[in-house]
Formats: sequence, structure tokens, C-alpha cells
Amino acid sequence: MYFATVYLFVHIIALKQGMQGLPKDELPQMRQVMKDGWHFLLPLAVLVWLLAMSMSPMRVGYYAVVTILAVAVLRYVLWFFFVAPSQGQPVTASAVKDVVRSGFAKLIEGLELGARNAVAVSMACAVAGIIVGVVGLTGLGLKFSSMMLAFSGGNLVLALVMVLLASLVLGMGLPVTASYIVLIVLVGPALTAEFGVPLLVAHLVVFWYSQDSNVTPPIALAGFAGAAIAGSKPMETSFQAWKFAKGLYLIPLFMVFNPEIIVGGPVPVVIWNGVIAILALGAFAAALEGYLFTRMSWLPRIAITAAIFGVFYPNLMTEIAGVAVMIVAIGANWLASKREAPAAPVSG
Repeated sequence: MYFATVYLFVHIIALKQGMQGLPKDELPQMRQVMKDGWHFLLPLAVLVWLLAMSMSPMRVGYYAVVTILAVAVLRYVLWFFFVAPSQGQPVTASAVKDVVRSGFAKLIEGLELGARNAVAVSMACAVAGIIVGVVGLTGLGLKFSSMMLAFSGGNLVLALVMVLLASLVLGMGLPVTASYIVLIVLVGPALTAEFGVPLLVAHLVVFWYSQDSNVTPPIALAGFAGAAIAGSKPMETSFQAWKFAKGLYLIPLFMVFNPEIIVGGPVPVVIWNGVIAILALGAFAAALEGYLFTRMSWLPRIAITAAIFGVFYPNLMTEIAGVAVMIVAIGANWLASKREAPAAPVSG
């Protein structure tokens, strides 16, 4: 649901700017891509398989990294001994020696880079451990829970807004994992004990809200990383990423008020919840951008926004009414785009 929303945001902006896709003959062929790179799926398969075998995540990560190294080495060895000779690069003792030396140099370089990247994460985890210890020893978690209850007045929506604001503040100084750990210790007991939110849903809500720290300026790690890849301005990229990631705010609300989509339930109910959630997220993207099939005026955008609240409300008739309003607004926008389309010339 989340990635579908991000895709729709990008698609709508591309339509607004008149961008066109690549011609079909320039697109890469899936068969050729899979033929050339199927082996890159092996580490992912190993990771999923070991997780299904109930191994610890740290051990699974270690074996996945080892599998990546093995696949990379095996791929190059096969190319060096079987493909390179046919391309005029004979296999000699000096060539093998150079390849082994270069391989070890790249391995050491990769280990060094991994160690450097792990320093920041390790420090953040250490700080998070200190905070968790302080919270547990001083009873700050219970104080925070009582404060959340007092300020929200027992209203679950206000409590979730407070969790969101707390995650934003923590996310400006902590990475996602550390922010999640700290926040779930502070607000988890209140969400489960006082508001009756299922334990799994409470953890997912806090985890999803903590993800927002990756794309929230001024400290948007994912936004800055994306800007470095794209060669764009970091702050502008971060603001765009923050706008695209608004599904991070809506999906936790939907999980709280429609827990069947997470903890399970009757199959028709789960399917209904999934369909209306995707429809609501797509309509939200259209309302926020003011464009879907064509430009959208303020009236349907306001109607769609109100309908989204209805869809998220745990009442079947309210959900049906919200879905009906969104379908009517989207259908009217589609008809408007058809009216704006130029008529095809009639050949004489």
C-alpha cells in the first residue's frame, strides 16, 4: 500500500509535467535481465529461508553477507575462466595472481567501509540503550504514558498525533531503529493497556512513525542519500521525499482502526480493508497533488479528504459512504479528462 502510494505520487507529478515514458523498444527485456542477473537473487533467498528457519537476525545477516561474497566471487571466477578467454583475454599465472590480489584489496576495502558505516549505528544503539535504561530505572515511561493520557483526554486519535510528534522530535536526533526503541518504551504501555491497541499493531504504529525521520527535514538521511545519487539539492529533495512519504502517517491510523489487516480476521473483511485502504491512499495522493487524470478543483479535493476520514472510521456504513464519495470524485475527474482530450481528426 505504501509503495503504491509513492508510485502514484511520482506518476501524477510526471503527468503534470508532461513527461513521457521510454519507448517500448528501449526498455530492458525482463528475460535478458533475469538471465544476466538471476544469481543476485540467491542471497535474498538465503536470507528469507534462514529467517523462516527461526535463526537469529544477526546470524541470518552474517550468512547473507557471506552468500553475497560467495556469489560475487563465483560470478567473476566463471567469467574469468570461461568467458574472458573467448574475448581474447587468456588465463595465465600472472593474470590469476593479479585477479587474486585485486579481489583481496576489494574485500579489505569493503570490510573497512562496512566498519566505518557501522560506527554511527553502534553509537546510536549505545545511546538508545542508555535512554532505555534511564527510562526503565526512573519510571519515565510510566510518566510519559500518564502525560499522554492526560493531554489526549482518552482520545485515541489525539494520542496517536502525540506519538507522531514525539517520533518527529526523536527522529531529528536518532536513526530509525533507535527512535523506535525509545518511543515504544515510552508510549507502548499506554497504547496497549489504556487504549486497547493490540500489541503487534502498537509496535507497528511506532515503527512506521519512526520511519518518518528518514525523510523529515532538516535531518533527512534518506533524502540526503537520494540527493547524492540524483545529483539534486539535498533540502529540496528532502521536502519532496517528506511529501511523498505521507502514507507513513495514514497507514498506521488505518492499522489502529482496522486491525484485521494486521492481526487477521474473516477473509472478506481483510480483502475489503485492503481494497479501501489502497483506494483511500490513491485518492489522498490525488487530492494532495490536485491531479489524477486531469487537474482537480478544490471541491473534489475537499470531498476526497473528508471521504478518507470516513474510510478510516471503523464503521461499515461510514466506510461505504467514504468509498462512494471517492469513486464519484475520481470518476468525475476521469470524465473531465475525456472531455479535455482533443478529438481525433476524421479522415476524408
